[in-house]
Amino acid sequence: MFDHTCTACERRQLIFPSQVTSLVNTEHGIIVAFTCWCGADQTMLTGKAVSRPVVETVAA
Repeated sequence: MFDHTCTACERRQLIFPSQVTSLVNTEHGIIVAFTCWCGADQTMLTGKAVSRPVVETVAA
């Protein structure tokens, strides 16, 4: 289960394994295809190969 903001309905929703339609392993990461609760087909790129944003702590 993971959360995703849909590009069609613009809602942030939990996506369950039953909504996943495919997983494709590429050199750029894992492409997860799934269907949103609104019925829109969506994709998300994930995995170790995907660069993660660096979180910086700023002291006041």
